[in-house]
Amino acid sequence: MKILHTSDWHVGKRLMGRERLNEQAEVLDEIVRICEDEAIELVLLAGDVFDTYTPSSEAEELFFSKIKLVAGEDRAVLIISGNHDDGVRLSAVSPLSEEQGVYIVGNARTPIRIKDTPRKTRPVQSGKGFVIFENASGERAFVSTLPYPNEARFKEERSDLPYVERMKQWIDEGERGNVEKLPSVFLAHIFVAGGQVSESEREIDLGGARAVPVAALPQSDYIALGHLHKKQHMGSGNCYYSGSPLQYSFDETADKGVKVFELSKGGVRNLRDIPLTKGRKLLRLEAESVDTAAALLQSYPDNLVEMKLILSAPLTATDSARLTANENLVSLLTEVRTEAEMEFQSRKGLSDSALFDAYYKANYNAEPKAELKELFLSTLNELQEKQ
Repeated sequence: MKILHTSDWHVGKRLMGRERLNEQAEVLDEIVRICEDEAIELVLLAGDVFDTYTPSSEAEELFFSKIKLVAGEDRAVLIISGNHDDGVRLSAVSPLSEEQGVYIVGNARTPIRIKDTPRKTRPVQSGKGFVIFENASGERAFVSTLPYPNEARFKEERSDLPYVERMKQWIDEGERGNVEKLPSVFLAHIFVAGGQVSESEREIDLGGARAVPVAALPQSDYIALGHLHKKQHMGSGNCYYSGSPLQYSFDETADKGVKVFELSKGGVRNLRDIPLTKGRKLLRLEAESVDTAAALLQSYPDNLVEMKLILSAPLTATDSARLTANENLVSLLTEVRTEAEMEFQSRKGLSDSALFDAYYKANYNAEPKAELKELFLSTLNELQEKQ
């Protein structure tokens, strides 16, 4: 059976307030083309379908229209909920989505319904925490499922067991369904100890209390993980985070993709990364003058840029407007550096203008620009008039 592993779509996610639905639509269309070109039979989406519990109507419309194309005429798609998803809300559409070959395991880990379907790849058995799929050739694959796990989401009483032991119980619950010892996949949205996080991830348990050691994972032929946005290999076996399809923070590389492999009685064969190329690439740049920063922005018109500007004096309103006029500038960070030290001297009797000059020169070792000084004095005058 030919399988594609993807995760962390975060449909509706913005970049510092900037809408990215068009980019998400492009990259999801790219995944559809990969499914067609590679003759994929089963797609595994390892959680964080949406970016929030209550996605916008535009985000939901985009997801449902694209996931139908991913499923196509004969594929099956299996989705688990992530920490950003409301698993109850996500799986509520199951009666409709299953008619399109899209199967969702939410917080309750409820077994999916088994119905007759003309689709070539279809579920033939399901229980709490697992699904068995069969393709047109009669090949079967066992998939153990673990949506983002905790007692509150699973509607279970709080346990005094250490988190790793509780995790093992949840994993074993699903793994017990593989009585036929079929070729297997473990599909989970969890934080595996040692995983590299990025700035775009929220609610990652960096303290380690909820980090799952690789040794606690099942002995599956392939482990399909979601939660971390950087694609990465964990441990020594076929254990992978596929990563998000787009860069969602500036510390992520543009190296995005999906995992494709064949699963049979002999295990995993032909495991490959297939790159995803759509979406604007995120880039961090640094400059020491406004002119240099403006030139850099114009050199990367197709990127989304975070610019760090190192100056000897604060940025003026005119310079700021010049830079923000560039559509590709997403974030502007400024840092003022000076080696001058303030020296004590009496400021008694100085005018507001002279006080500002003295303060500015003491801090930045330079005379203030006229427009900056004028802005300060006019603002001060307005405040005084209101008193």
